[in-house]
Amino acid sequence: MTAVLAVLAIAVLLTFVVWFVGAPLRRPAPADDTVSDEQRALEAAKQAKYAEIRDTELDYRTGKLSDEDFHAIDRQLRAEAVEILRQLDALR
Repeated sequence: MTAVLAVLAIAVLLTFVVWFVGAPLRRPAPADDTVSDEQRALEAAKQAKYAEIRDTELDYRTGKLSDEDFHAIDRQLRAEAVEILRQLDALR
């Protein structure tokens, strides 16, 4: 009789532990409403600008751009990237 009660107690305890540990998995995921559409657009613009800068550096390294052209384009692209970063900071 005591063995049956011990097994039953262990089963109840195990069920409770599984239920307690699995509770976070049963909760719905919180909605990410903290990021505005404008912030998403600026993040996308930032990534695009970084890609432009990398492409320009690659063109320079492969000889497609002269020193003067590279420095002028690089200066302009980096200024645009800084402006995007300032706008992102202003939103945060």
